[in-house]
Amino acid sequence: MTVKRIITGIMLIIFVISYGCKSTEQKSSEPNFKSIEKNASATGTLLNIKFTAGPTHSHALMAFWIEDISGQYIQTLFVARSIGNGVFEHGKAESGHWKPGEIQRPAALPVWAHKSHKEKNKFGYHLPTPENPVADTYTGATPLNSFILKTRTDKPLSGPTRIMMELNQPFDFNEYWTNTKHPDNKAYMTSGQPAIIYSTIINPAETDTVYSMKATGHAHYAGENGKIYKDLSTVTSARKIVRSVMVKVSSTKQ
Repeated sequence: MTVKRIITGIMLIIFVISYGCKSTEQKSSEPNFKSIEKNASATGTLLNIKFTAGPTHSHALMAFWIEDISGQYIQTLFVARSIGNGVFEHGKAESGHWKPGEIQRPAALPVWAHKSHKEKNKFGYHLPTPENPVADTYTGATPLNSFILKTRTDKPLSGPTRIMMELNQPFDFNEYWTNTKHPDNKAYMTSGQPAIIYSTIINPAETDTVYSMKATGHAHYAGENGKIYKDLSTVTSARKIVRSVMVKVSSTKQ
């Protein structure tokens, strides 16, 4: 065997090994999507929402709901259980240990909260409580990573509908939303960067069409109202909580 053939053989082996390692790395970087199914007994429009987590995602609270084109709230599709029933896993400390406890987080998902709860609760907030929770069919554990939400609307959608998502990651301060910006505001101090709103408009008559949800603004930093503020220039790492959110209307026969 000549030196040239030996060198060529070595180069081929290196290429195969390198390509194999690269392929393995690419496969391992693909997210695993958890399947979440809600409101399965309903007879409305079947929606599939594919949420791909971004690099800064870590226990982000979120809510999905639908509105008509004029912005009128129709129904909740999914909301983190801790917000939906007002009880957080680490809600109170007893004997040196954290235990579930009732807590109000008005800055967590204020746009969803104000739209879905017009009346204030016993604490003065537009939020669910253990006595008046969101039904289990619309709530679930806070997703820890990427997921696909398969859900049905309560009633069939008859025309263009806006799909909304709000998400907020606790304590994610940045150079603008610092932990000294509103030091006397307890709601802000557990939030940091305000909740971000994503939306898209779907046509329920067009099954299997995929729609991409886009960031349209942020909520009030302390949840004092349900307004959407369009300027996102001060929101940085919070924009990377989600890589993409895709919505598809599926055939009701599925």
